[in-house]
Amino acid sequence: MTQGRLAELVQTRVVRSFATFGEVLAMSVTATRHLVTDIPRGRFAWKEFVRQAWFMTSVSVLPTVLVAVPFGVIISVQVSSIAQQVGATSFMGAANGLGVIQQGAPIVTALLLAGAVGSAITSDLGARKIREEIDALETMGLSPVRRLVAPRLAAILLVSLVLCGVVVFTGVVTGYFFNVLAQGGTPGSYVSSFAAFAQPSDLILAEGKSLLFGGIVGVVASHKGLTAKGGPGGVAHAVNAAVVLSVVLLFAVNVVITQLAGLLFPSRIV
Repeated sequence: MTQGRLAELVQTRVVRSFATFGEVLAMSVTATRHLVTDIPRGRFAWKEFVRQAWFMTSVSVLPTVLVAVPFGVIISVQVSSIAQQVGATSFMGAANGLGVIQQGAPIVTALLLAGAVGSAITSDLGARKIREEIDALETMGLSPVRRLVAPRLAAILLVSLVLCGVVVFTGVVTGYFFNVLAQGGTPGSYVSSFAAFAQPSDLILAEGKSLLFGGIVGVVASHKGLTAKGGPGGVAHAVNAAVVLSVVLLFAVNVVITQLAGLLFPSRIV
C-alpha cells in the first residue's frame, strides 16, 4: 500500500468516525427530547417500554449475579492480601465494600450492559432494518427514534439502575461471607468498618455511573442497529461493532468520572 493510499484511508476513517459520533450525539438528543415531551403528553410507547425492560432484565440479571460473585471474591482476596501486609485487617469491610460499590459495580454493570443488553438491542433493530421495517415506518411518517429508540433508552436506563443494585448487594454479601468463612475475619469488625466509611454518596455515584453507562449503550446499540446493512452478515457486524464501541466508551467515561470524583471528593475514593 502506497503512502498516499494509506493517508487517504486514515483520513476516510477519521472523517467517518467524526460523522458517526455526530450521528450518535444527534440520536441521543432526539431520543431524550422524545422522552421528555412524550411522557407528559401521553404519547410515550409504554407497552414497548415494559416489554423491552422485561426482556433486558431477563437476559442480564442472572449473568450479572454470576459475574458479581467471583468479582466480590477477587476483591476480597486482593484487599485481604494488602491489608495483612500493612496490618489493617480491621478495615477489611470498608475496603472491600467501597471497592465493590465505587468501582466493581459500575464496571460489571457496564460490561453486562454492553455484552448482553446492547447486543440484543442492536440485533433486534438490525433485523428490523434489513427487513425494511424501519423504512416502512419512515414511509408512513413515523419516527423510528420515537417509536423504537426512546422506549429502549428508557428501559435500559431503568435496567442499569437495577443491575448496579444487584451487583452492589451480591458483591458486598459475597465479600462478607468469604471474609468470615474463608479468611477468618470477624463479622462485627467487617460490618462496623463498612458502616463507618461507606456513605450514601458512594451508592449514588455508582448508580449515576451506571445510569450514564446505560444511556451510552442504548444510544450506541440503537444507532448501529438502525444503520445496519448487508443482510444477516451486516447485522452480525453491527452487533460486534456496537459491543466493542460501547465497551471502549464505557471504560473511557469511567476513567474520566473517577478522576473528576477523586478531585471533587478525594476522601470518598478508595
